[in-house]
Amino acid sequence: MAATPTRTTEPDTGASTREQILRVARHLIQTRSYLGFSFQDIADQVGIRKASLYHHFPTKEALAVEVLREAQRAFEVWSAGLRGTPQEQLAAYVQMYRKALRAGQAMCPAGSFAPGWDCIHEELRQTVRELRGVQIVWLSGVLGGLRPPGAGGSLGDAAASVFAVCQGALATARMTGNVADFEASLSALKGLYTH
Repeated sequence: MAATPTRTTEPDTGASTREQILRVARHLIQTRSYLGFSFQDIADQVGIRKASLYHHFPTKEALAVEVLREAQRAFEVWSAGLRGTPQEQLAAYVQMYRKALRAGQAMCPAGSFAPGWDCIHEELRQTVRELRGVQIVWLSGVLGGLRPPGAGGSLGDAAASVFAVCQGALATARMTGNVADFEASLSALKGLYTH
């Protein structure tokens, strides 16, 4: 007799099967990485046959692309609704990484693809780049509001640095399982939004 599959997320009886598949896939991408799970793992956790997954997503790559596109849409909605000073917006961005992306427990959906970068299809790579790009554009605008008039340097480079620091802080906290390591990794960045 086969063992009962372990669910890493609770089933949502109000969600459609497609929504449940996407939620489970995102959780597995963020906690195991893209290469760390199979369609069978998703089917087991959703409680459907593996063959049923193909009705919703023809390939694992197509599923991962949709997870990333959902993450991008969620970021766009979140950032469009954000108000406050540039310092407050940057602080909110860091808190989004800490809380919504579960520092110490998971990785960013985009960052989760880095370990297997050479093993993934180009469409997936491009979708990861697009998610990063949306954040870089938004961060550039926020950082532009923090910069004194006449200051030199590229806002895009500064935004890429903030993105990289947040990704690295998530990776560090994931390795240790300790959210305090996320906070410690951001100590230099905090000077931009705590004064």
